[in-house]
Amino acid sequence: MKMLHGRFSLPDKPVEECGLFGIYGPGLDVARLTYYGLYALQHRGQESAGIAVGDGKTIQLQKDMGLVSEVFNHKKLSAFNGCLAVGHVRYSTTGASLPVNAQPLVFRYARGMLGLGHNGNLTNIAELRSRLASTGSVFQSTTDSEVIVNLIARYSQNSLVEAIMKCMIDIKGGYSLLMLTEKSLIAVRDPHGIRPLCLGRLGEAHVIASESCALDTVGAEAVRDVEPGEIIIINEGGLASRQALSPCRRAHCIFEYIYFARADSRMDGFNVSRVRREMGRQLAREYPVEADLVIAVPDSGTTAARGYSDVSGIPFEEGLMKNRYIGRTFIQPSQNVRDLGVRLKLNPIRDVLAGKRVVMVDDSIVRGTTSGKIVAMLRECGVKEVHFCLSSPPVIRSCYYGIDTSNEDELIAARKPVEEIRRLIDADGLYYLSLDGLLGVFGDRRDYFCTACFSGDYPVEMPRLQDGGKYVLESC
Repeated sequence: MKMLHGRFSLPDKPVEECGLFGIYGPGLDVARLTYYGLYALQHRGQESAGIAVGDGKTIQLQKDMGLVSEVFNHKKLSAFNGCLAVGHVRYSTTGASLPVNAQPLVFRYARGMLGLGHNGNLTNIAELRSRLASTGSVFQSTTDSEVIVNLIARYSQNSLVEAIMKCMIDIKGGYSLLMLTEKSLIAVRDPHGIRPLCLGRLGEAHVIASESCALDTVGAEAVRDVEPGEIIIINEGGLASRQALSPCRRAHCIFEYIYFARADSRMDGFNVSRVRREMGRQLAREYPVEADLVIAVPDSGTTAARGYSDVSGIPFEEGLMKNRYIGRTFIQPSQNVRDLGVRLKLNPIRDVLAGKRVVMVDDSIVRGTTSGKIVAMLRECGVKEVHFCLSSPPVIRSCYYGIDTSNEDELIAARKPVEEIRRLIDADGLYYLSLDGLLGVFGDRRDYFCTACFSGDYPVEMPRLQDGGKYVLESC
């Protein structure tokens, strides 16, 4: 069991990694706008938050453990003075949960100051870290983000853009980067486009974020997604783009659409809410069930549940009430009252459910622990039948590109067939959306996605194995 900022973490869902927000806006309160942008991205990481601001001569930094609202207040935001900023919210996987690992990272090198925020994971981290250490590099954190910093500094005899390009040749994995110098904002996306990043405009200002919902929050207009392998440089000369690496096989993370991204975001040409509704519709086509009600496990299952209702004709009802004051992570109750963990988050509406045959829609099952407790709650309410439908295929492999999906020996679908999982969670039926049905939602762009967690088809080389058979991997 791993403790994160006073929170025990053994999630029954994949866990998001990080959120990025950056703005170049002379004359604007860039620190406060970044705060609002990070607030909109809080779902992507609740462990630490940070903001770095450039004023043309130096870079100021504030970061700490906790939620955005816990780390920043009016006084701290008012202390910033500058025309460009980068913000970061973080959740770690194998990297230690320490203040030194909070981002952005800010450092001095031969060409001045540089701040960096990173969303993603490098698969060749052990090799790069060993190579850099053998030639004198010193590391203060346990993150792969610091390896990126060291590589850029190592190539500092070149221009910053050329140093970043050389760094991109060295690093493997999924990543989106936001950097700032004293005068410039720089965005980078990996050549597969695994991790998301988008560009917007706020009047004459330029804004870059992990999701378009953050652009909406600050009143910016979405312009486009950052292209795989692209570097964008924004400064007083305007916006310039450089295709640093040719786009490889596109492999956008499909779990962004299933679970991670906010439903009001738009990513790589797709509206997340519409995609999730179509997943539910396809699920109903594949698994028609005789039932009285369709309900959702809120919030990530709600849109797919409505889609299931559309096709099946079974009415959608709000059967589970979510406590809106509990986020995706919270202080778990002690072992002797562990069942309260689910009840603190969800409460069934007895008058809606009693005596009914129910189709319950959720996005995924990872470990299976929470699912069984939800089914048990429904049965206590007098539900006659529980048909559990998932808007994704079984999660059978770990992700190495910036999402914590647990070790494979903790993934219930990697160890047990569907029928055994159904018995374990005590459902009357358990139905997963097929991989072909999931990809069909994206039409002629069905080949644009990474589905490694469902299929084992990894688009980027796997991390190296140690003698003991464990993968060598560090996270952002």
